[in-house]
Amino acid sequence: MDCPVCPITVKKALTQVSGVSRAEVNFSKRLVVVTFDDVVTNLNALTRATKDAGYPSTLTDSAK
Repeated sequence: MDCPVCPITVKKALTQVSGVSRAEVNFSKRLVVVTFDDVVTNLNALTRATKDAGYPSTLTDSAK
């Protein structure tokens, strides 16, 4: 994410995935925290959504 519009695009892409109830984007940290129902969707669908929107993503462990 390089510009102030990027987080809006990323959030929109993620919240359009079935099962996603929340996506919180932190532009300065280049981090998105996604709350989703793992019965409805999965991590592959989430990363595919950001990639398709032009923002390839990777999973990090938020507990670290």
